[in-house]
Amino acid sequence: MFSSVTSGTGSHNGSHCYPNLWAFKISINQTSSLAASLTFSSPPPAAAAEAPMDGATAAAPFLLIPLLPDESAAIKLLQSCGGRGGLRGGQQIHGYIVRSGIPPNFVMNNSLISMYSRNRSMDLARRAFDSMENPNVVSWNSIISGYALNGDPDEAWKLFEQMTTMHDVKPDLITWNSLISGNVRHGCNAKVLELFKGIQSSGLKPNSVTITGILQAIAESRTLELGRQIHGYAIRHGHDSSAYVGTSTIDMYVKCGDLGMARRVFDCMPHRNLFAWNSLISGYAFQGLFDEALLLLNQMQQEGIRPDLTTWNGLISGYSMKGFKKQALILIRRLKTLGEKPNVISWTSVISGFCQNGFFADSLGCFVEMQKEGVQPNSATMASSLRAAAGLALLTRGRDLHGGAIRRGLDGDIFVATALVDMYSKCGNLSKAFQVFERIKNKSLSSWNAMLRGFAAHGMAKEAISCFEEMRSSGFNPDAITFTALLCGLKHSAMVSEGWRFFDMMKVDYAMIPSPEHYACMVDLLGRAGYLDEAWDFIENMPQEPDAGVWGALLGACRSHKNLELAEAAAEQLFKLEPHNPANYLLMASIYGSRSQWERVETLKVAMSALGLKSRGGWSWIQIRKTLHSFSAEGNPHPDLGEVRFELLQMVAEMKRIGYRPDTACIALDVDEATKEMMLMGHTEKLAITYGLIRSEGNGPIRVIRSASVCGDCHTMAKYVSKIRQREILLRDGPRFHRFVNGRCSCNE
Repeated sequence: MFSSVTSGTGSHNGSHCYPNLWAFKISINQTSSLAASLTFSSPPPAAAAEAPMDGATAAAPFLLIPLLPDESAAIKLLQSCGGRGGLRGGQQIHGYIVRSGIPPNFVMNNSLISMYSRNRSMDLARRAFDSMENPNVVSWNSIISGYALNGDPDEAWKLFEQMTTMHDVKPDLITWNSLISGNVRHGCNAKVLELFKGIQSSGLKPNSVTITGILQAIAESRTLELGRQIHGYAIRHGHDSSAYVGTSTIDMYVKCGDLGMARRVFDCMPHRNLFAWNSLISGYAFQGLFDEALLLLNQMQQEGIRPDLTTWNGLISGYSMKGFKKQALILIRRLKTLGEKPNVISWTSVISGFCQNGFFADSLGCFVEMQKEGVQPNSATMASSLRAAAGLALLTRGRDLHGGAIRRGLDGDIFVATALVDMYSKCGNLSKAFQVFERIKNKSLSSWNAMLRGFAAHGMAKEAISCFEEMRSSGFNPDAITFTALLCGLKHSAMVSEGWRFFDMMKVDYAMIPSPEHYACMVDLLGRAGYLDEAWDFIENMPQEPDAGVWGALLGACRSHKNLELAEAAAEQLFKLEPHNPANYLLMASIYGSRSQWERVETLKVAMSALGLKSRGGWSWIQIRKTLHSFSAEGNPHPDLGEVRFELLQMVAEMKRIGYRPDTACIALDVDEATKEMMLMGHTEKLAITYGLIRSEGNGPIRVIRSASVCGDCHTMAKYVSKIRQREILLRDGPRFHRFVNGRCSCNE
């Protein structure tokens, strides 16, 4: 059955492989019968075997299968099928080889493993490999490389261990480099450094490929000191002359924030390739050094190197990340005149950068423009767009994006799924957020943190604690973000003892140094619970200087509990740390106003005026169907404001009959009570809630977003409205949601 097929090219050598390889079933079962039905035809086989081919050509059976004269030609054709679209052609060639009885050998087997691996068909590659009785190091390298580069570095490592322990095959440098490349590609940076140590202990000498992979891992992990050591190693062993090593070194220094060293390496390169130019230009742009980036771009062109899309994308990303909205949009729209068409990376850079800087509406606008240009979003685009929808709390838009992700098959991506959890939480639909979270198959720490933040924002401290414990039992260690979310949830529920437990846990059990944000959460927790003296002592004993967040938390608690002495002490520190933040002056003015100390209120107003500070009235918005309605304390009034005010007056009269009393202490002005009451009627969250009651259909929740903190009177009013209108009201101020149902709020205040 496996007799030689003579073709005038010599005998077949190296047939030491298990012959069952040639009998295993191909996924396209008809390949053997297909090969049998074909007849040889011109052009001559020898000419065809020498012709260069790609995967698409290899997929045409009538061009390939009839032209296989011998093993050498078959190997060449298998190699040509190792690119995109070559799987079908490779399977047909394999079928012909089986049919023709060409005897197996290492070269043929390794070509098959490589072909299937490069076509991402690892099941067939593995079956080919497992059918070999004594695979050599090249065979092991082929299958290990296949798993490493196709998204399964863990399986690649298992095979590596089998290779050395069970089969006594000694890995060569190619084996190690394959593992390094695969782990770099999938972000397993700690494993990459472990592999580098393994190479050195094995007695092998790393080459430029090894050094390049190590530098890439260091760049992603941002470990500058280690990067310097590897750079020194490369210089000592003569690898710095490699263009790949040089470019990776520049990229490492850029990503680790040492632009000076990146420039020194760049200037010392004898032959600078396009990648080196792009890396340094991007580095300058990401740091906001646009003059340097543009000078380098000009120098690049003067040296005869034409910028490509990656060059322009680096600048676009830099402008977007640094908040230069106008420049980013001008450049991305001018790319066509520069001979380039913006791709998904270009648009994602803008969408992500705008979202990062709080330009949520512009971010969503660019998402629409991108699709009009015929560019389809990827998972990164979708995740950034979902964050933009979350930033504006646009539930309808978020649902549309979710539907788009499902249609494109992106909803299973971990980054998209996590962004969906975050979006639904911030849009007030926590049940949907939890539903999406539960469906995530391989949850990441970010996924758990997103769900924790959702529970915390909605005042569900007990659920947040349960989520935390489940996360730990699933094998995840919490990070700083986890504890911030937990403490935020606890502070709104006044769970002081639990707060101390988790604050101590992060220090003792996880050896974390609490950040200023963690300290601010603890001060807020103690202050809200009324333990103002304990909060002051806590601040006094901090191992680091308290920042504005810490003092701001104390000042807010002093307003709630009417402690003027501590309020003045906190305000004094805030005025030093943030002299140009009007919110601090206004908060202190409201405390003085609640005590009718109008002279002190006036003193603060004079101080604000001298500093050029103005009070920002803020705004609130609500989405009715797909239209966003904004109510602002300044600027143009809403067209239906008259109708809204009339309905609000009617509700206030009704609320007063069942006990509502306007909290005029929220107005820090020396005017009569009637005027203060009328001023309270103009608060934007009241107007938005009322508009929602007038215009929304059905009995669903009223969702209102407030740009600043909700005042005490508006909070009380929302409780009464939820009772007299029997409607659930979700009111978001900052990251926190108040859920009002039948006269009660989820914050218990």
